Amino acid sequence: MFKNIFKKREGEEKVKWGWAMYDWANNVYSLVITTAIFPVFYNNVTAEKDADGLIIEGSDNVIFLGMEFVNTQLYSYVLATSFFTIIIITPLLSGMADYAGKKKLFMRIFCYVGSAGCIGLYWFDADHLELSMIPFFLASLGFWGSVGFYNAFLPEIAPREEHDRLSAKGYAMGYWSSLIILVICAGMIIGLGTQTTTFCFVLVGLWWFGFAHITFNALPESEIKDLPPGNILTQGFKELVGVARELKGFVHLKRYLGAFFVMSMAIQTIIIMASSFGIKEVGLNETELIITIFVVNLLAIPGAFGLSALSRRIGNIRALMACIAGWAALCLYAYWFATTKMGFYVAGGAIGFLMGGTQSLNRATYSKILPKTNDPASYFSFYEVLEKGGLIIGMFGWGYIEGYTGSMRESILAMIILFSFALLAMLMVPKEYRNKVHYAG
Repeated sequence: MFKNIFKKREGEEKVKWGWAMYDWANNVYSLVITTAIFPVFYNNVTAEKDADGLIIEGSDNVIFLGMEFVNTQLYSYVLATSFFTIIIITPLLSGMADYAGKKKLFMRIFCYVGSAGCIGLYWFDADHLELSMIPFFLASLGFWGSVGFYNAFLPEIAPREEHDRLSAKGYAMGYWSSLIILVICAGMIIGLGTQTTTFCFVLVGLWWFGFAHITFNALPESEIKDLPPGNILTQGFKELVGVARELKGFVHLKRYLGAFFVMSMAIQTIIIMASSFGIKEVGLNETELIITIFVVNLLAIPGAFGLSALSRRIGNIRALMACIAGWAALCLYAYWFATTKMGFYVAGGAIGFLMGGTQSLNRATYSKILPKTNDPASYFSFYEVLEKGGLIIGMFGWGYIEGYTGSMRESILAMIILFSFALLAMLMVPKEYRNKVHYAG
């Protein structure tokens, strides 16, 4: 399998393979920093546990900028702030990306910021949280900022009929690379002790930085276009407004994006906060969580390809509706039954399968149903703004509910409500788009 990944390619095949390799490069951030190892490390250094591995009540409160927060509440707020920053920065840069041919340059800059942030977590110190959360913020900023420009390359390098397969391939390669990193990090932590945990963050940064250059070398330079009148920095905002206006003429796209906004709000919040839930609500230790995350990512691979195959049979929209129903059922299960370690393992397996399929299918569906345009970057900027806007609401909402109730379990109920709205919005997509894979034009 790995021989096939790294075999020599030429021409268009090299470009497509190079594009997918960025998932191989950056998905290690999603696993190690967002999901598996940093959340455990963060909870360990900012809270105390009893003999059963559960957080001692009141010991998980931290002081940040003179204010008191629950540690995971602060965690969600910092991530939400990084998403808000992306929403502000992305439109400023999208105009230059389109007209000055800087798409790959901005992707590279965000990659460097993110990988440097991961390396900076080596010096994380709970006694200096204000400084320590800066690299955590930068890692998130770099990851999501680079992904926006990365996704915008998809309609440029492959015809629409290949988007499902290529998107699924990218996610699958990302999950494989994450499993490799997870095995290495688990070996270091279990074999050499927890004092090696921060070395894992350095490894993630170097992996991301190094393999990303395969992508940068393979992707073509963007075409330089004639500059429109006015300030190029505000052009991105103008184009987002233009995209919003154009949506009035594409009912299917407008309703799909409404569903995507709510669905992404819930899914990404669950993925980001699931590890902290397992640590605080179930009492998983580091080894148990790593094993769970390994299984999650292993199941994400057949999930990505399985739901891609399902979409070819029943259509992308109907396949996504099945995914939404699956996520809602998972939340109900987690609320009532994920009270034990075994219950959490089952929920984790379901998250893995659904995560792999839903993420790749969302990306491919959007690229397919876009109208024909010479400005795909603006449409993908709009997509990224919606996704990050949803994440801001989701993360702040999760943190607020936890801070108000003292438990993460109630936050799950809010996710069920969001999935209900997402399913309703998807049902409002015109029938002809739900019943088949439709190529917009």
